[in-house]
Amino acid sequence: MAAKIRKGDKVVVLTGRDKGRTGEVIEVRPDQDRALVRGVNMVKRHQRQTAQQEGGIISKESSVHLSNLAVADPKDGKPTRVGFKFVGEGDARKKVRIAKRSGVEIDG
Repeated sequence: MAAKIRKGDKVVVLTGRDKGRTGEVIEVRPDQDRALVRGVNMVKRHQRQTAQQEGGIISKESSVHLSNLAVADPKDGKPTRVGFKFVGEGDARKKVRIAKRSGVEIDG
C-alpha cells in the first residue's frame, strides 16, 4: 500500500501528551508503523561522554505511532485524511496524494 505519511510532510498530532502540536516528519519507520516528528514527543536521554560528543542529559524526539498522526491540510493546516488520484494521461500518468478535506494535492 502507498505511504500516506512521508518524510518532509507537515503533520498534526491527534492524541497523547502533544495533542494538537504540528511538526515536520523527520523519518518514517514503516516496519514499526512509527514516525519521528520534529519537536514532538520529546524525551530526555542520559548521554555518556565520547570523543565526539559531550556527556549529559539531552532532549531528543521519540517516535510516534502513525495512527496518532494526520497530515495537515495545505489549505488551512487542519488535520485531514489522505486520498489518492491519478493525474495525466497514458504513460505520463502519476499517482498523487490529495487532502480529503479540501481536495488539494499534497505533493506537487
